[in-house]
Amino acid sequence: MLPRDDQKIYNQLFWNDFRKFMGANRSTNGRKMNWLNYPSDVKDIYIRLQTDSNSAKICFDIQSRDSGIRSLMWEQMSELKKIMEIKMNCQGEWIEQLYNNEGKVISQIKWEKKGLNFYDENQKLEIFEFFKEKLIAFDIFYQEFKEVIINLAH
Repeated sequence: MLPRDDQKIYNQLFWNDFRKFMGANRSTNGRKMNWLNYPSDVKDIYIRLQTDSNSAKICFDIQSRDSGIRSLMWEQMSELKKIMEIKMNCQGEWIEQLYNNEGKVISQIKWEKKGLNFYDENQKLEIFEFFKEKLIAFDIFYQEFKEVIINLAH
């Protein structure tokens, strides 16, 4: 582990490098993307990139405080599961209820590649490639079904 100040600098450099790495990639709808802050266009749905000393993962988080809305959105996503897995070219881990860092119950779908170490400079490109592959595949799925998800949330 790095000292706190070094960690902050390393984080900034890592994510800035990833932003540059993804810079030329547009969404399937032709829109220029901020891949680090993927626009779900739905309140309480977040697409998060995470990496640490053990793995890299992309998480689709449903964070509605209303458990009924969260359940309804989870049910809809579950109906799209097969299509999502085909588009993502892999199965994700589906977790209907878990506690996030703030202690709130959320629902999450995640795609993870274990054995990648954020702190190993030699693995940076492999982490970037994993994120790129999964984000672009996710974008193909999401752009096709975004309206369904948006309408469900409203």
